[in-house]
Amino acid sequence: MSQEYEQQKIMQVDLEREMKKSYIDYAMSVIVGRALPDVRDGLKPVHRRILYAMYEDGLTSDKPYRKSATTVGNVLGRYHPHGDASVYDAMVRMAQPFSLHYPLIDGHGNFGSVDGDPPAAYRYTEARMAKLANYMLADIKKNTVDFQPNFDEERQEPVVLPSRFPNLLVNGSSGIAVGMATNIPPHNLAEVIDGTCYVIDHPEAEMDEICQFIKGPDFPTGGVIMGRSGIRAAYATGRGKIKVRAKTEIVDLPNGKSQIIITEIPYMVNKARLVESMANLVKDKRVEGITNIQDHSSREGMQIVVDIRRDANAQVILNQLFTYSQLEDTISMIHIALVPGAGGKLQPRVLTLRQILDQYIGFQKDVVERRTRFDLKKARDRAHILEGLKVATDNIDRIIAIIRASRNEAEAKENLMAEPFWIDQIALLGIVDGSEHFEFHLDEPQAQAIVDMRLGRLSGLEQEKINDEYKDLESRIAGFEEILSCDANILAVVKQELQEIKQKYGDERHTRIENVADEIDIEDLIEQQDCAYTLTHFGYIKRQPTSVYRAQRRGGRGVSAMSTREEDFAKDIFTASTHDTILFFSDRGKVYKLKGYQIPETGRSAKGMNIVNLLELESGEKITAMFPIQEFADDKFLFFVTRQGIAKRIVLSDLQNIRRAGLRALNLNEDDALVDVRLTDGEQNILIATHEGKAICFDENEVRAMGRVATGVRGIKLAEGDYVIGAARARKDAYVLSITENGYGKRTPVEEFTVHHRGGGGMMLHNLTEKTGLVAGIAVVDSENDVMIITDDGVIIRTGVEEIRECGRGSQGVIVMRTGEDVKVISIARTDKEEEDPAEAEEETSESAENAESTEAAEE
Repeated sequence: MSQEYEQQKIMQVDLEREMKKSYIDYAMSVIVGRALPDVRDGLKPVHRRILYAMYEDGLTSDKPYRKSATTVGNVLGRYHPHGDASVYDAMVRMAQPFSLHYPLIDGHGNFGSVDGDPPAAYRYTEARMAKLANYMLADIKKNTVDFQPNFDEERQEPVVLPSRFPNLLVNGSSGIAVGMATNIPPHNLAEVIDGTCYVIDHPEAEMDEICQFIKGPDFPTGGVIMGRSGIRAAYATGRGKIKVRAKTEIVDLPNGKSQIIITEIPYMVNKARLVESMANLVKDKRVEGITNIQDHSSREGMQIVVDIRRDANAQVILNQLFTYSQLEDTISMIHIALVPGAGGKLQPRVLTLRQILDQYIGFQKDVVERRTRFDLKKARDRAHILEGLKVATDNIDRIIAIIRASRNEAEAKENLMAEPFWIDQIALLGIVDGSEHFEFHLDEPQAQAIVDMRLGRLSGLEQEKINDEYKDLESRIAGFEEILSCDANILAVVKQELQEIKQKYGDERHTRIENVADEIDIEDLIEQQDCAYTLTHFGYIKRQPTSVYRAQRRGGRGVSAMSTREEDFAKDIFTASTHDTILFFSDRGKVYKLKGYQIPETGRSAKGMNIVNLLELESGEKITAMFPIQEFADDKFLFFVTRQGIAKRIVLSDLQNIRRAGLRALNLNEDDALVDVRLTDGEQNILIATHEGKAICFDENEVRAMGRVATGVRGIKLAEGDYVIGAARARKDAYVLSITENGYGKRTPVEEFTVHHRGGGGMMLHNLTEKTGLVAGIAVVDSENDVMIITDDGVIIRTGVEEIRECGRGSQGVIVMRTGEDVKVISIARTDKEEEDPAEAEEETSESAENAESTEAAEE
């Protein structure tokens, strides 16, 4: 035993790292494999497997019902190695008309009730696919979706269903994963299809346009949504809250009493518990004036009758019931779904309404294209066989002679393929070349079809059928080729088929949306305030009110701006309003946009959200610059400056139609990158600064306005190894603030930078030494500004500009920020001056004085 033990290989494993890895693996398996729906078909794996198993078993809407136990067993045995309760519960929910707006399973028997009654056991109930569910699996055998092995690799199961209607929005989804949850409410089928078709026709459609068609959630249990602000918030950001009230009516009786009649209740509210909770309110005397509560609901509809005492005010009591019971319920809308990422790997993402529609349209475009290619190949193959049959019928005597002279079927095929057939010019695909006769050789499939051909096909009627079928295939092939000729034709097919589904299954809204007096819209819900937007090297972005950084005397240590990974660091920061549009420029010359409030606000030390969760970036694409604007004006320009000193100017309005997938803003040379973007009015002087302390100032009109895909012209001539670190508008009576990597800074009057022509080598910006380090950033400032300085270890300091000494171009400057060992300043941003709290200023007086004294000593 000891010898065997000595031969064993023992590996030392870090327990913390192993637990972290194992938990992450578990979390991702729950997120992808159980709890979250796929944005393409709106289904979780268990629902997808239930529908596919029923499809395999032929349990379509036109077939008889079959025991639910059969479907549950087949799902467990073929695809879903989990408990039978989870499968049957999912199956039951898909059959409940009060859970799904458009049930996907047609249940026969007791499938539960809105009162919370449990369904009968699966050995008692029967089920089959609902009619609408047929469209979830339409053309699945035509290579429309990918398949993957099941758990024991004995079968293939679909990765996603074709889903010919937007099921994620139509039926919604809810689920709790590890660290995240989703709750997408159901919508009206007709509205969602109209909205989808509008986006197909208008690729640049904004949310307001889409909301003219998709007005809001439409719950199967009806009810009344109070206000639109929560709906718009969810559609714009992926998250929102809506208030849903029961549909009620106050009826005055002849005896002077009154009744509250409840005919619809909020979505997912248990009716029996609701009645019980209202009775308890009366019993506990929290609501007074109710004499009786009766549930008169039946198969024909819901009706809860609340009798009101003669001397009581029915409206007041109703308002109390709204407040204290689930007659009014708040529903959180959380649009989290799995989206295919790089390499087809599914990733959970928070999605706006437009992003959900874009993902679905892109998926349907792929489905229709794959189906059409499948049909085209099948039609071409059949036409090829018919060509052989047509040749055979035109040369039947020779065909029969060749077959009779052959010893067996294999030899007959070989002889047929070896024999040339001269035929008159006929409309055969691929062989019409203008000559009168053709030498035609049969291939193996055609020869096999001729050998297998029945003698009955030699009749004149059968020959006519062959000709008719061939002509029909010709037109079909031409149609398929036309569809595949461009994306617009493919999307036209998607739109047409969606409209057909709408005509068959579209219905009126169940849930009414009521305006609320003095309701505020989403932008009104979000306070308009100046915020600091920070982007890290690894692409984490965050938003914080600028007030969290109180002004400090120069030479201070700053406050921590974010928690970064050891190898990560903050690289960009600017200030803008929450209502501004933020333009994001990538290293590939593309531009994206978000509203300021769409960027999550986080705590001061949080690292933020990865930018890939907010923007639809391509694989490997990185954001290199971001810039705030208020509107896309024709008389405004964007001035681009790249790392290699290339300058480019475009009209701002050229970027107003930015797609979700981004828009090309400029072409970059190899190894170049976008460094800075400035908003101009056509009358500005542009200052470009380099890492080694050079600067050039020139009129922006020396760079003509160009198209979006142009590369640009030389802005500054760089020395070997030097590169551009920033650009700014050289405003009159302002100062050029320059900060070095080691925290030295100074203010130099703009007038010291004389205007030259673009393309020169520039003049001295900063006298650089080993003590100061190279230039980290510049900004044009005045006395009304503060400056925010950020280091590569994530520390920000905010300092009043007037506290930084005014010096000439040849000066080293003064210590503005003390940096630790191996810590460098990497970026600066100008912000409006903040009034300092007198109480806080008094508390910091002694500390600031000490810092100032030590700073003066260091400078001397």
